[in-house]
Amino acid sequence: MGIADEIAAMILSLAEVGVDVATGKVIRFDELRGYGFIAPDNGSDDVFVHANDLLDGKSLFRPGQQVVFEVEDGERGLKASEVRIDPNAAPAPIRQAVATAVRPPGGAADAEDGMCDLLSGPEFHHELTEALLAVVPSLTGAQILETRKRITELATAHNWVEL
Repeated sequence: MGIADEIAAMILSLAEVGVDVATGKVIRFDELRGYGFIAPDNGSDDVFVHANDLLDGKSLFRPGQQVVFEVEDGERGLKASEVRIDPNAAPAPIRQAVATAVRPPGGAADAEDGMCDLLSGPEFHHELTEALLAVVPSLTGAQILETRKRITELATAHNWVEL
């Protein structure tokens, strides 16, 4: 039995005893701060993840990486625990570091029509999280989630983002 089969068996056994096992993609993980966020595949709200809950090396948790995790109630909302890289998924691509968290003016605009690109939900959340942390690096995970929730509601109401 390979590692993928072992994890599949573990997920089934945990589901049988009532542990909420989920899969999702890493939206962001900051090795220095020791936390990040996962977007569950079922479309529910993003889940906070702390470095202490990672079962694989921190450097493996890059944006886009598929993971398997348990969902539990944390002190400030839902959090991921027992987080491991999904053995059936390809490694996330290594991205170049971005010099700024916010797109430069006109960077996303189409020069011909003056319109900007409509972001998907995950793209919007990633850009917003990066912008928030660039401006206020001391924000907690709960503060980021609540701020993103409110701003996403506003962006959705104005059709600035496609969810």
